[in-house]
Amino acid sequence: MAEFILVSDYEPTGDQPQAIEKLVEGLREGYRFQTLLGVTGSGKTFTMANVIKEIGKTTLVLSPNKTLAAQLYSEFKAFFPYNRVEFFISYYDYYQPEAYIPQKDLYIEKDAKINDIIARMRMSTFEALKTREDVIVVASVSAIYNCGDPADFDRLNVMIEVGMEIDLLKLARHLVKIGYKRTEVIGPEGTFNLKGDVLEIYPTYMDDAYRIELFGDEVEAIYRIDRMNKTVVEEVDRIWIYPAREFVTTEDKLKRGIESIKEELYERLKEIRSQGKELEAQRLERRTLNDIELLETMGYCPGIENYSRHFDGRLPGQPPYTLLDYFPDDFLLFIDESHLSIPQLRAMYNGDRSRKKTLVEYGFRLPSALDNRPLKFEEFLERVDQVIFVSATPGDYELSVSEQVVEQIIRPTGLVDPEVVVYPTEGQIDRLVMEIKKVKERGERAMVIVLTKRMAERLAEYLVDLGIKAIYIHSELDAIERVEVLKKLRRGDVDVVVGINLLREGLDLPEVSLVAIMDADVEGFLRSETTLIQIIGRVARNVNGKVIMFADRLTPSMKRAIDETNRRRKIQMEYNEKHGITPKTIIKPMQLEVFEEFMKKEEKYPEEVESVLSLKEELSLEEYISVLEEEMYKAASELRYEDAALLRDELFRAKEELKKKGKAKV
Repeated sequence: MAEFILVSDYEPTGDQPQAIEKLVEGLREGYRFQTLLGVTGSGKTFTMANVIKEIGKTTLVLSPNKTLAAQLYSEFKAFFPYNRVEFFISYYDYYQPEAYIPQKDLYIEKDAKINDIIARMRMSTFEALKTREDVIVVASVSAIYNCGDPADFDRLNVMIEVGMEIDLLKLARHLVKIGYKRTEVIGPEGTFNLKGDVLEIYPTYMDDAYRIELFGDEVEAIYRIDRMNKTVVEEVDRIWIYPAREFVTTEDKLKRGIESIKEELYERLKEIRSQGKELEAQRLERRTLNDIELLETMGYCPGIENYSRHFDGRLPGQPPYTLLDYFPDDFLLFIDESHLSIPQLRAMYNGDRSRKKTLVEYGFRLPSALDNRPLKFEEFLERVDQVIFVSATPGDYELSVSEQVVEQIIRPTGLVDPEVVVYPTEGQIDRLVMEIKKVKERGERAMVIVLTKRMAERLAEYLVDLGIKAIYIHSELDAIERVEVLKKLRRGDVDVVVGINLLREGLDLPEVSLVAIMDADVEGFLRSETTLIQIIGRVARNVNGKVIMFADRLTPSMKRAIDETNRRRKIQMEYNEKHGITPKTIIKPMQLEVFEEFMKKEEKYPEEVESVLSLKEELSLEEYISVLEEEMYKAASELRYEDAALLRDELFRAKEELKKKGKAKV
């Protein structure tokens, strides 16, 4: 049993204690599936943290998207500062998958931009799972996609201990094989520095570095050092160095993989030529032989993941290795927002296969590309042991398989679910404006949910014409821009946000006291029972919370959502009355408030950034660039995104300056 040290200024309150007790008891009784039905704002994450502390198992927390995963990661990091809390999401900032559209004879080449910071955090996750038990991994559902073979991760690591004899040049060559690069300056992550009898290694999965000092061929001392200052943090007797990249393989497996690809190509060409598909055969032969040539000369080719089955030694149809294969057999799984996550987990395999089948059929890929895939839902279930679904609106699947459903209805703040009223659509805009003005007078905010982008644009423009500061969240806005809009709402720069689906961000906006749902009686996904309950929950953080549904009829979804809200509201009000609790609006500090200060030219940089920029005069331009890059990664891994952005901009300027100097010399 691993020891998890939970740090918090408060104890479980309301019905959190009974929820924790029941879930822990269920786990100890061996229940495989349980559901935590927790209303918005009831402290579900704190309940999950307490369960982890009591059970003491390595834990995976799955989230339906990156935004919610980042929020959970931040919260768990705060709860467990003495344990390893890791973040595992897709490392693509942008991803356009390879595809072919036969109707238009249009081939779309894969286009992706890898986020190096996220890639390093993924490596940190692998290292933590291989070396410790007190690990919590917060991941998006992309965790069921193909990743590196855990056996290779073990096979390729390096153990170094004091007193052992090593060949430095041989060790350096092995480090290169497992993804490290040699550098002569201050080393960024994933590099090593060899000078005389001193070897410094900068792993991708830790903030510090290792210094190995030799006397002849014998390891005389090993130190963990501060990466920037080179000061000794501690002296150690033994270390393990793990690969720097997620996808690494042995030379033998690479050779066997290439031979296996050639065999598959030969068989596939015979098959499609017998079907009279000469164009497809020529295309496949040309593309695959080009990939094989790159693999033989470089050990890598674009789209190498499509050949993963050959390197892994898997049979056709056999499931790929995923993050789950790095976990111990007995681990705990929380599936957060399960009403969203479960449908995603079910759909990922079929969606991926449909696209790749077309590529295979028309000669763009070998059939083995189909095995570079996410897990099927059944395969996913085979790899997990005990599961707790977490949602305010669990789906039919969760409720049907759970051996117990634990409700968490009471909020620690005493806040109750909001009042829900239904008004006819006649005169709805006039009534909406009247309600928004009431909210504005109290210094609070409102959200309006409509059905189409055009409706949202027109309504936002109309509200602005009436003197109401309104803004529309465009579907084209990227994640950072959407967060910026929500920050404006929280600050009071705008009074109203109008959008189509305001649930995807996992909104936590205590300033919002009114949510208006236009066309609430139009049945569909955006007006289903689950969606309506989720929308209602968004305004449950304000004591004046109110939801208005504009509709001309009461649909079954509306009725069930209103009935469930009233049921919870009744329980909450009775609890407050019994315990003498007066509800209070949640006071939540603005995250990243200092960002606005950075935008003011007269303001200085924050202290952490200023200390890095001050090194420019002391270092060569090359060394300065290395320092900037390292500090940028560090700031991002600590979720100091504004600092990272400032350092990134300075890094671009420094690289441009270096480029100009290079041209001047020429």
